[in-house]
Amino acid sequence: MHNFNWGVKMISDVKAVSSLEKVFVDSSIDNLLELKQFSMLKNEKKSFQIAFKATKNERIAISVESPIDDFLNVSVVKNIQSDFPVMKNADDYYIKKEAGMYPDLLYPVDGGCTFETDGAYAFWIEISPAKDDVLPVGEHKISITLKTDDAECKSEMSVEVIDALLPKQSLIYTNWIHTDCLMTYYNFEAFSDEYWEALRNYLIKASDYGMNCVLTPVFTPPLDTEIGKERPTVQLVKVFKQGENKYAFDLSLLKKWIDISKECGIEYFEISHLFTQWGAKHAPKIMAEENGKEVKIFGWKTRASSNKYKKFLSQFATALKGFLKEEKLEKNVFIHISDEPPFGYLLSYKKASKITYDLFGDYKIMDAMSSYPLAKICNIRYPIPATDFINNFIGKFDDLWTYYCSAQACKNVSNRFFSTASVRNRIIGYQLYKYDIKGFLHWGYNFYYTRLSKKAIDPYKITDAGKAFASGDSFVVYPGENLKPLNSLRLNVFYDGLQDMRALQLLEEKIGKDAVVKLMENGTDEPITFSEYPHNASWLLENREMINQEIKKYV
Repeated sequence: MHNFNWGVKMISDVKAVSSLEKVFVDSSIDNLLELKQFSMLKNEKKSFQIAFKATKNERIAISVESPIDDFLNVSVVKNIQSDFPVMKNADDYYIKKEAGMYPDLLYPVDGGCTFETDGAYAFWIEISPAKDDVLPVGEHKISITLKTDDAECKSEMSVEVIDALLPKQSLIYTNWIHTDCLMTYYNFEAFSDEYWEALRNYLIKASDYGMNCVLTPVFTPPLDTEIGKERPTVQLVKVFKQGENKYAFDLSLLKKWIDISKECGIEYFEISHLFTQWGAKHAPKIMAEENGKEVKIFGWKTRASSNKYKKFLSQFATALKGFLKEEKLEKNVFIHISDEPPFGYLLSYKKASKITYDLFGDYKIMDAMSSYPLAKICNIRYPIPATDFINNFIGKFDDLWTYYCSAQACKNVSNRFFSTASVRNRIIGYQLYKYDIKGFLHWGYNFYYTRLSKKAIDPYKITDAGKAFASGDSFVVYPGENLKPLNSLRLNVFYDGLQDMRALQLLEEKIGKDAVVKLMENGTDEPITFSEYPHNASWLLENREMINQEIKKYV
């Protein structure tokens, strides 16, 4: 693979490695798995890294030459501080558990960069066709040159593009966008020009990496909010109070949100929760215009099952359903009751679920919940269990979804923390495929507050929501310049998992699911489950290469 030309002074320990490696400053590059070549389908994104040792403040320039130059993006993997890398219930399958600097931010480079300390670093090279474009089929060489003032190193990578297309993603994937966090970080007002520009930029990025469903704040979402407090208002539905228990609605902002989302590639819409988180005891914050003034008409002081709120919801449901029918979105909308209700709040959640089913019974009503008894007692047809509880739900519900968050730090289930091995991040694609999971939910696309939204944070400095959630749980993109997000390597690796799932689905069209599952479990000691799978990168890389070569037989 390597064709090195050394100058007077070496850029030491250079090696091409896969996207599954995390190159820490104190990494021994000798111990990283070398990547010599790989294959991909012609509408796929794929990444690899050039790992190397650098000297403090010495500029290293990178240039890349290839017949597929137009499809290459180069970033440097920047280290970001983690003060809280693992949860207290964490199992032993983590790269490390100590606070410190973790490789995470993919910062685009224009020619090269310097490094703050001596140590190991990596450039991240992504091969990325545009959505309506494809890579040229065949073998392609990628030549990478690293230079300092007095040294030069050249390396070559071989990439085979197979004449096959990943099928359209069937998985419905939502990663909650928090526009109030964007408002706070960038300092703009709700529904200003900057608001819509930022929304568009963040949704384009999300769509580019597999998200096709968006949490839609018809009212300010009652999520991660301290009891008695409130988050900035991002309510899309304008409410006009016209008398005692009488309301009118203007849905023009909702229409704008949906139109922009569609333009960005979003197909599905989650209506934000109609009741407060963790038990549905209260109404969300709802603002209305009354006698020419904006006032709060519902919130923490409103019991969820109060007659006033039920009358309001009845009128709102009529307006919303009429709008969704006009927009032909009835089959592409999901209704939420309350996020993560515990069984201890059975009575309040049951009341809220009855209200919701009475109003939206023809829609898919779903919530993140891991209590099977709660789902059965409340007759929730579309529960979304966490990955460490999903075994209680598999085979018992149609169109089963799953999710994970900070709590899923144990039992070896997949997650995307800074400290998580990238194999553990990417394996989710194999798991979703095997168990025919229809949707995946994550709460933190860009949550830039501390836990319960008590204060804003700088996500480049505080990555754990104020030592509440393991670093990486609360966001997967960083706020960049010009209202545009920057990738984390975790975003790319998770998307690799989604692409694995689609490749398996493509092969299933040729040989059937049983044969595909047999291939994907080749070399495993136990059948793949949400907790059981090989923990080494070489197995996953080799297995996906085997899948690709099987696909190639049918081209």
